[in-house]
Amino acid sequence: MTTTRFHSWLVPVLGLLALALLPGVLTPYTHDLVMKIAVYAVFALSLELLVGMTGLVSLGHAAFLGIGAYVTAILSTRYEVLSIAVLLPAAIGAATLYALFVGALSLRTRGVYFIMVTLAFAQMAYFVFHDTQLGGGSDGMFIYTKPVLAVGEQTLVDLDDKRHLYVAVIAALAFTYGLLALVRRSRFGHALAGIRVNEQRMRAAGYPTYLYKLGAFVMAGALAGLAGFLLAVKDGGVNPELLSWHESGGVLLMIILGGIGHLRGAVLGALALTLLKEFFQMEAWLGPLASHWQMTFGFTVIVFVALLPQGLIGLTALRRRRINSLRASTAHDR
Repeated sequence: MTTTRFHSWLVPVLGLLALALLPGVLTPYTHDLVMKIAVYAVFALSLELLVGMTGLVSLGHAAFLGIGAYVTAILSTRYEVLSIAVLLPAAIGAATLYALFVGALSLRTRGVYFIMVTLAFAQMAYFVFHDTQLGGGSDGMFIYTKPVLAVGEQTLVDLDDKRHLYVAVIAALAFTYGLLALVRRSRFGHALAGIRVNEQRMRAAGYPTYLYKLGAFVMAGALAGLAGFLLAVKDGGVNPELLSWHESGGVLLMIILGGIGHLRGAVLGALALTLLKEFFQMEAWLGPLASHWQMTFGFTVIVFVALLPQGLIGLTALRRRRINSLRASTAHDR
C-alpha cells in the first residue's frame, strides 16, 4: 500500500473511530445532531457518485431519499411491517426501481436538459405524496413503532433504542463510504471517471457509456433510499418536503461546499452545512437575527464558495502549498 493510499484511508478510519466513541459524551441534542449529520453524509455521498465521479448534475436526487423514507413509513404504519429485514430492502428497492425508471429516460438528455428532467421527475413524485392520501397528504405520516431485527424471540437490533439506532447510522455511513471508495478504484469507477472527462472518447473506445451512467444513477438512487430509511426512522415521521427541490438543492450544495470529486468532501459538506443551519437558528447566540437565518446562512455559504472554490477539502491543498512555499523561502534564505 502506497503512502498516498494509506493517508487517504487514515482520516476516514480515524473519523469513524471518533464517531464510535462519541455516544458516551453526547447530550440528547448532540446525539441526535450527530445522527442527522451522518444520515445526510450518506445522502451526500450518494449524490457525489453522480456529480463528482460521473459528471451528472441532478436536481431531483431528493426523490429517492423521499421514496425510501415513505416506503418505510407506509409499510411500518399501515401494514405493521416492523422487521428491518423487510423494511430496509423495500425502501432501497423502491428507490432503486424509481432511479432505474428516471435514469433510463433522463440519461438520454445532457447538460441543462438532464438537470431539468431529473427535477421534473422529482416534482412528479413530490406531488404524488403531497396531493394524495398515499403518504398522508401535506401532513405526512408518523412512525409510532420503530423497526427491529429479530431471530425467533431474540431481538438483535431495536431501532427504538437510541444506541442501536446510532450504531446503525454510523455503520451505514461506513458502508456507503467504503463501497464508493471501492467503486472509485474499480474498472467501473475508472470508466465513470473517463465518462466525466470525455464521454465521446470513451464511446469511441467501445465503452457502452449509457449503461455505465445508468448503473451509477441506479446505485446513487439506492444509496439515497438507504438514507431515506434512516432519516424516517430517526425522525419518527416523513413529509413531502423530503422530495422537494429544496432538499435536492441542499444536498447539491453540500458536495459543492465540501469539494466536488472527493468522498471526504461530501462528508465535510454534510457536516458544515448542517452545523451552519443549526448555528444560524440559535436564538441564544444570534437573538432576533435567528428568525432571519436564511439570509445569514446564504451569505455565509456565498463567502465560503467565493473564498474556497475547491470546497473545504481544498484547505488541505492550500495548507500544503503554503508549507512548501515557506520551506522553499527558508531554503532560499540559507
